[in-house]
Amino acid sequence: MTTPAETILKVATELFAAHGYAGTSTRRIAEAAGLNIATVNYHVGGKRELYLAVMEHAHRAEREALEAALAELPGDDPVAAIHDLIDAYLDFCVARPEVPALWMHRWLSDAGDVNELERRYVLPLVGAVAVALRPSVESRLIDPGLDLEYAVWSVVWCVHGFAKGGVLDADGRRRGAGDREALRRFRAHLHLSLHRTLGLPGQAP
Repeated sequence: MTTPAETILKVATELFAAHGYAGTSTRRIAEAAGLNIATVNYHVGGKRELYLAVMEHAHRAEREALEAALAELPGDDPVAAIHDLIDAYLDFCVARPEVPALWMHRWLSDAGDVNELERRYVLPLVGAVAVALRPSVESRLIDPGLDLEYAVWSVVWCVHGFAKGGVLDADGRRRGAGDREALRRFRAHLHLSLHRTLGLPGQAP
């Protein structure tokens, strides 16, 4: 059975992802959850505390989705492991589009007064990816002249943009991650682009 706190967190995640921190009030969250503000405050605290809980929950889900793929690096086949990591990240963002939406709102200076989240969540995760890839740089499997940090960020920017905005087809209609053909094409493009950017040997899968 879902608890009031779980219901509030779910609703708040949806609203913060759709409207941002500035565009979401505690009253709006309470109404969408079918509760009153006093009940929301009792279970999760005020708006800031609820936002922090939402972002922590989103970070834990993202970290768990990547941990298995990161553990495989470099492995017996580091090229395949790198591509598996790309798939793990893309699959997570497609399955949980609210997570890239939350971070994209922050890219637009949403909740600017809550300034510790990038240091607490983003930098350690980007750092973990860079550490996992470092042996492949040292072995020169990855081009040692590459700016590895920017390569990681390029994947984040690209995947978040697709998960949130999709692409336009020839008729001007937006095709997002829910469109199987659009997702297939984006996945192939992402793999090929990063394969070439990293200077990996052989053909991209």
